[in-house]
Amino acid sequence: MYKNSFVHYLTKVLVDIMFFGGILCAAAAPFAYRPVALFFGYKPKVQVSFVIWIYLSAICALYILWQLKAMFKTLLGGNPFVAKNVACLRKCSVASFLIAIISMVDVIKWFSFVLSSIVIIFALLGLFCLTLKDVFKQAIAIKEENDWTV
Repeated sequence: MYKNSFVHYLTKVLVDIMFFGGILCAAAAPFAYRPVALFFGYKPKVQVSFVIWIYLSAICALYILWQLKAMFKTLLGGNPFVAKNVACLRKCSVASFLIAIISMVDVIKWFSFVLSSIVIIFALLGLFCLTLKDVFKQAIAIKEENDWTV
């Protein structure tokens, strides 16, 4: 059947590193945000908004990585076209749109090109996940039809 390649395993390892690195970064944020805010000269009112934005975005990003880890289990298991992956892609799209919305609120508060780019990137990621979800759903239907035919 289908043989897993080195790229599959490398990608899985990179997703794992990003997931656990993200957990460490989110855990370190309470200790690091004050020195960073002082370095950049952020006012206390901005600091609170910044910390809320970082935490909410980090939670959504970690959730996306968790869903990718679940999808890689089915990929490395040899059967990626399952309903579980369709649900994972839908959840990834919701989390991506949440990051875009959270960043949009901050763009309204204070405009920056970086935040605007984040809004665009995560909105496109959400649309990509929704499209890929539909592709997987169609592939599952074709696979099930072929399984019944044989």
